Amino acid sequence: MADLSKITCIEDLRAVAEKRVPRMFYDYADSGSYTQGTYRDNEAAFHKIKLRQRVAVNMEGRSTRSTMVGQEVSMPVAIAPTGLTGMQHADGEILAARAAKAFGIPFTLSTMSICSLEDVAEHTGRHPFWFQLYVMRDRGFMERLIDRAKAANCSALQLTLDLQILGQRHKDIKNGLSTPPKPTLKNLINLATKPRWCMGMLGTKRRTFGNIVGHVDGVADVSSLSSWTADQFDPCLNWGDVEWIKKRWGGKLILKGVMEAEDARLAAETGADALIVSNHGGRQLDGAPATIDALPSIVQAAGKDIEVWLDSGIRSGQDVLKARALGAQGTLIGRSFLYGLGAYGQEGVTRALQIIHKELDVSMAFCGHTNINNVDQRILVPGTYPQPY
Repeated sequence: MADLSKITCIEDLRAVAEKRVPRMFYDYADSGSYTQGTYRDNEAAFHKIKLRQRVAVNMEGRSTRSTMVGQEVSMPVAIAPTGLTGMQHADGEILAARAAKAFGIPFTLSTMSICSLEDVAEHTGRHPFWFQLYVMRDRGFMERLIDRAKAANCSALQLTLDLQILGQRHKDIKNGLSTPPKPTLKNLINLATKPRWCMGMLGTKRRTFGNIVGHVDGVADVSSLSSWTADQFDPCLNWGDVEWIKKRWGGKLILKGVMEAEDARLAAETGADALIVSNHGGRQLDGAPATIDALPSIVQAAGKDIEVWLDSGIRSGQDVLKARALGAQGTLIGRSFLYGLGAYGQEGVTRALQIIHKELDVSMAFCGHTNINNVDQRILVPGTYPQPY
């Protein structure tokens, strides 16, 4: 057991992960598209918002407990779906799911995960988790994925709407990103400096996309996988597909990738249970607004017909508090947990959650509240937070 008591913020975990994770996979997690302007702004926009400190308030009996689509959570935070999580650390999705289970928050598995639906279910005692789905041309495969998610005891389906086409991520192109890593001289030299990572990968059989390989006709290995995935994301995705998926799934449905008020109204009309204000962590449309800046307009447009959540840019419990104050019922973290995973495995994910929870709890108290469900924009300094546009 590593002593992580001196790890006091998410940035500490990021610095360790950068040293321990191979360059191509670290850059995959920690970069945006094109100029990376939106990627940087997601985080910077939170810093502009100021909190109002209150004094002489009884701070005993604090609670960060809340709900997300009816599910009780220890804090309004879920682990977001992230592709290639099992390349940040061996068996990464399993380890992150275990950490989330122990902490009492939801874990979301990506379609493009290394560990499969069945892997996560088996190694978490079939504890309920969420599954993220992409709309693909192969509708038969999508149907089978949905059925597998049901069989794995997934309690909610997250449908990603903002990846019909891929944003260009310059670092991935320069690094020659692949799974497994391409044996170029540059990559081999870099891997030689990551013995801990390499030993972990040698000790697991999970080194490719577990939800896809062996589950699609003609895709039995990595070489056949690359040609299949290159043509699978469906640019024809529309709201009719959402209706079809909702009917096929039949359970809690969450729509991820909403950034405009009009799309929020359309999302609410589908009967979905929640939407996520998300710009894919700045990895798709560079130049899009930060999610926290877009949040007030979407909360206003969505009304009370659908829960509004937020991801992209959250690096602290204060960010969670600010999102909650501006109307987000819940939040999701991607890079924050990935840094912990890459740095220290399951213990690192747990430490990331502890850091965020502690910051949320203490900051909420300083703002004069003891229950997260009573927090609203009155804890924010006027003129420092975004308004609907």
